[in-house]
Amino acid sequence: MDLVIVTGLSGAGKSQAVNALEDMGYYCVDNIPPAIIPAFVDLSKRESEGFSKLAVVTDIRGGSMFEEILKVLGDLKEKGIKYKILFLDASNDVLIRRYKENRRKHPLCDTRDVSLSDAVSLERKKLSRIRSDADFYIDTSLISSAQLKAILTEMFLKKAEEGLRILCKSFGFKYGIDVDADNVFDVRCLPNPFYIEEFKHKTGLEKQVSDYVMNSQESERFRNMVFAFADVAIPLYIKEGKSQLVISFGCTGGKHRSVAFAELLCDYLKRKGYNASAIHRDIIKS
Repeated sequence: MDLVIVTGLSGAGKSQAVNALEDMGYYCVDNIPPAIIPAFVDLSKRESEGFSKLAVVTDIRGGSMFEEILKVLGDLKEKGIKYKILFLDASNDVLIRRYKENRRKHPLCDTRDVSLSDAVSLERKKLSRIRSDADFYIDTSLISSAQLKAILTEMFLKKAEEGLRILCKSFGFKYGIDVDADNVFDVRCLPNPFYIEEFKHKTGLEKQVSDYVMNSQESERFRNMVFAFADVAIPLYIKEGKSQLVISFGCTGGKHRSVAFAELLCDYLKRKGYNASAIHRDIIKS
């Protein structure tokens, strides 16, 4: 059975994540107390239809019941029930803005009689341990619902036996660093197609732009360094048992150089037999 436990900060996009997982064939249950998860898994196994993919959302809305989450996760491991934790996050400013826009109350505002900003900070502190144990982490501060669904589709439509999933991402520093990244390469030091009139409104997905980015000794040396890093680091991540690796490339606007390098590394890793895909966070913003 493929069990995904969805958790994270209130307002970070757990509902959208569950909707996406449901579209991928997961049987989804929202706002379930942790203590019920083992019994729910057992019940699902006994179903004649045989649910093969389950996704459950458990979070701070469960109040004191949610405090059992770490014990429950330990019990699942002891029973030999495999699971993956998907943690949704966003910056405090974004979470506060979302709550003000939809005019909903944060779960901790009533129970603790605190301000919205204090509630967000308190929740982040309460979730710090499970955040560190998460198999998958997504910061939704700068991505749309459609982009979130695309990321989840890449994550969970792949079979578990395919091993480490590698996501090669591009982003623009002027929109904020990619907080999902395990490794970040800054390619702002390389030739910039933005200042070439015929390339200014194109992207690094187009061959002529990519060729321009790579047509220098500096770019070639940078590429070789990135490939060498991947050759050394990825086997070590696999040995460690990591489920997802995010390698990000940042340029100024996230449209040219970073896109070209993310695609370049993705192609290289696919040729090496890895489960790799590319996503471009800011390509349509510049």
